[in-house]
Amino acid sequence: MSTSVPTADNMQVNDPQLKGKLKKAERFLKIRALLLVAPLVLFVLFTFVFPLTEMLYRSIHNPILVDNMPQAAALIREWGQVELPGEDIFSEVGKALVIAREQKTIGRIGNRLNSEHSGMRSLTTKSARKLGKYTGDDYKTYMLGLDKRWGEMETWSAFKVLSSEYTMTHYLAAFDMQYNAKGEIVPQPEDRQIYIDMLLKTLKLSLMVTVFCVILGYPLAYLLSVLPSSKSNLLMILVLLPFWTSLLVRTSAWIVMLQSKGVVNSLLLYLGIISEPLDMMYNQIGTVVAMTHILLPFLILPTYSVMKSISPVYMHAARSLGATPAHAFIKVYFPQSLPGLSAGAILVFILSIGYYITPALVGGRTGQMISNLIAYHMQTSLNWGLGAALAGSLLIVVLVLYGIYNRLVGASQLKLG
Repeated sequence: MSTSVPTADNMQVNDPQLKGKLKKAERFLKIRALLLVAPLVLFVLFTFVFPLTEMLYRSIHNPILVDNMPQAAALIREWGQVELPGEDIFSEVGKALVIAREQKTIGRIGNRLNSEHSGMRSLTTKSARKLGKYTGDDYKTYMLGLDKRWGEMETWSAFKVLSSEYTMTHYLAAFDMQYNAKGEIVPQPEDRQIYIDMLLKTLKLSLMVTVFCVILGYPLAYLLSVLPSSKSNLLMILVLLPFWTSLLVRTSAWIVMLQSKGVVNSLLLYLGIISEPLDMMYNQIGTVVAMTHILLPFLILPTYSVMKSISPVYMHAARSLGATPAHAFIKVYFPQSLPGLSAGAILVFILSIGYYITPALVGGRTGQMISNLIAYHMQTSLNWGLGAALAGSLLIVVLVLYGIYNRLVGASQLKLG
């Protein structure tokens, strides 16, 4: 017997009053459903969508010259970068620097220009101070005599890059590229090429952490799924212990364990396995070990939940048909557990890419990741645009890798139980 509720759409109603009541009831149900999900939608918007949008916007927003010297910026945008600018641009830039010094914005302008070409902060502050006393009208000749850097194309190229409100210069810097004096995209000097190497190292460390989590977590998840409930519950508590302990405490514990006079080295020396302490702190070894321990539950839990749902009947059937235990496991059990394993692996990989506290404390100079550079630009250098571009680049890399994963494995195969 059908139990579907008739609606105004699938039921012929001759009474207009009854038809109106049905539509009103349906509208009320839709509004109530929207109100129920509204808090979740607002939470996602304010805690994820808006901050992410603001970060991506800040990575391309570049208003420093447009806001502080709009007329000069407009003229520089039209400059062809073939030869030095004319008197009109020199004059507007000189007057704008004097005004910026009076309004105490010259430091912000100099800092932003300095990120494009070194030495620009000192050039702008010195020139603004001396131009304030200049009463002539030949700014080009005066500024060229004031400092030879005003006669260099690289100086004006920095102004050109920042003359538009929106620019890709931060993303170019995030991939170790820059604009040259002719406006062409070229690689950064070798001594400034750090971000690509750091990104590759981040991907390498994240992949290592993921592989170690798979090697350690898959057998443990299988053991949890086949043990009796009394024993598996005890082991599950041990797996969940990291979630009940502060991240800072866990990381500090690994510092104690891995340092030259720590527990691990002391034990190995006592057993005679090594003759001198191993260097396991403030390098990539410490980062991988600590992150593997912290992220291991994120692989075990989804893998265990999928394994728990696999009926043992399949393995019994494979064994009854003559398959060896290893062959039955590889051909029957492993493919069924793969959705949980892949879900845990991609979760660990994505989480490890953006890790910050653990690499900062135990990684040292060689074990830090790109998240540490993002934090440096956000907190220390205050180059928020570059920090946002690095974060945006990391987001792009994650999306690309996820797209590759989707093509090879399929997002529909992801299961959490």
